[in-house]
Amino acid sequence: MRLGTRLTLGLAVLSLAVCAVVGTALTTYMRDYLERQLGDQLKLIQTVQAKDAAAHGTVRRKPYYGWYTAVYDVSGDAVTLRRPSDVPDDTRAMADLARAMARSDTELTRTARIDGEGTYRLRGCEVEPGVVLVSAAPVKDVEETVERLITVQVVVFALALTALVVSGRRMLRRGLEPLSDMAHTAHGIASHDLSESASRLPLRADGRDGGREVAELRSAFNTMLEHIDDSLAVRAEAEARLRRFVADASHELRTPLMSVRGYADLFQYAAANEPAERERHLARLRAEAARMGVLLDDLLLLARLDEGEVEAPLRQAETDLVELVRQAADAFRAGHPGHPLTVTAPAGAPAPRLDPQRIRQVLDNLLTNAAVHTPAGTPVSVGVGVTGDSALVRVTDAGPGVPAEDRERVFDRFYRVDKARSRDRGGSGLGLAVARSLVRAHGGDIELSGEPGATVFTVRLPLGDGT
Repeated sequence: MRLGTRLTLGLAVLSLAVCAVVGTALTTYMRDYLERQLGDQLKLIQTVQAKDAAAHGTVRRKPYYGWYTAVYDVSGDAVTLRRPSDVPDDTRAMADLARAMARSDTELTRTARIDGEGTYRLRGCEVEPGVVLVSAAPVKDVEETVERLITVQVVVFALALTALVVSGRRMLRRGLEPLSDMAHTAHGIASHDLSESASRLPLRADGRDGGREVAELRSAFNTMLEHIDDSLAVRAEAEARLRRFVADASHELRTPLMSVRGYADLFQYAAANEPAERERHLARLRAEAARMGVLLDDLLLLARLDEGEVEAPLRQAETDLVELVRQAADAFRAGHPGHPLTVTAPAGAPAPRLDPQRIRQVLDNLLTNAAVHTPAGTPVSVGVGVTGDSALVRVTDAGPGVPAEDRERVFDRFYRVDKARSRDRGGSGLGLAVARSLVRAHGGDIELSGEPGATVFTVRLPLGDGT
């Protein structure tokens, strides 16, 4: 059954139990009250009748209609009714009470059934020794009153219970409408094609209020859907990046492989067997093989860093960062004499714990990136500094800068700002991705800033205990 139906039935059962308890208590109280009133009337009437019986031997005053009065002479077990008396045909109950009253020190009251008359309330009192007055009052009026009360209660409680169930069901249905809406939304989500990662799941509107509990459930439900949306968006982005990565990696490897195949085919010709020609082709083959080796090494390094291995591929030691920067600067000047380079460093050289070979690789990548993406003669500078608990290395060039729309993606793998740049000049597009992964493996980070006419890469490395 639905929740609303079960709640309505539970409300009906609870209301029925309450009505039964109230009705039973009210009926019992009313019966006791009426019986006490009848007993008080008997006692009051017997006071008058006892005087009448003491004066005349019998009761001459007529009792109420349907009431009976008898005076008995009791001697041992013998009970004799005085005449005239207003008694029913069956006087056994009255005689038994008179016999018991003769042996009792207190007045007796009992309820008995008289054949042909019904149920009566009997009361006995001793007029004088051996003489007992017995009065009988019918309890029919009391029973009829109680029966009417029960009938009224049944009718009223039935109407009230019906009205309560009908109105309660409507109220519960209205109160549970927000839950029904959320259930409808959940069914819609279940039938939604989650493979369409880019589309957002439908959220229910916060239009109707169902109380604090429903509002909390609605908030939790919407928060869950927001998390699902975010997860789907992250998955879609990851899938897109994976497809782009596979396509770019395949394209990058295809070029040198095609070159190797082409140079290998040249050896089929006689001209390629001449010593000079053969050496030139072999040199090109070695260059393309080396290029593929560098690309595969970078991909392997990125994969190991992405996996978050327990044993990171780093050999850390206390390193003079300024000396490491100067070595990278000397190598840059030798390889790129057309770009003037300046190095600025503080007097106290920071000595963080790092892998000198990997950080040297980061510096080489940043400096090479500055040389490749700026025209000849563009000045480049490297600065070393300390701020707080971090060592900073800034690589700055006075080139054209990186467009604002490309700054968020320059660290993506195989991404190039200039799509038309050849691979021989622009590299594979993995240099900055490798640099950021290596810096983050050290617990640091790398940022890109600047404006048109200046590009600044800032490497932040934690000093740790090696300062």
